[in-house]
Amino acid sequence: MSDLTLDQAIDNIYASIKNNNDDIDLHIAALKAAMARDGVTEAVFETGKLAQANRQGRKIMQSYFKKKGVAVSFSA
Repeated sequence: MSDLTLDQAIDNIYASIKNNNDDIDLHIAALKAAMARDGVTEAVFETGKLAQANRQGRKIMQSYFKKKGVAVSFSA
């Protein structure tokens, strides 16, 4: 999983979120590795692709990812 591109890792997270957070921790670890490899400090997610795009859902996601060591922001 460590050879995923950043975009592939983010797409896997979208799929996991839509699939009731199936293997989300593995996908977060792969995202973190891709970010480190690419020198990216923050993962950007599109709110339209999230299961819960409201403010509360975004804050929960940010908090969980922060605990895993990944900074998250959102685009429209």
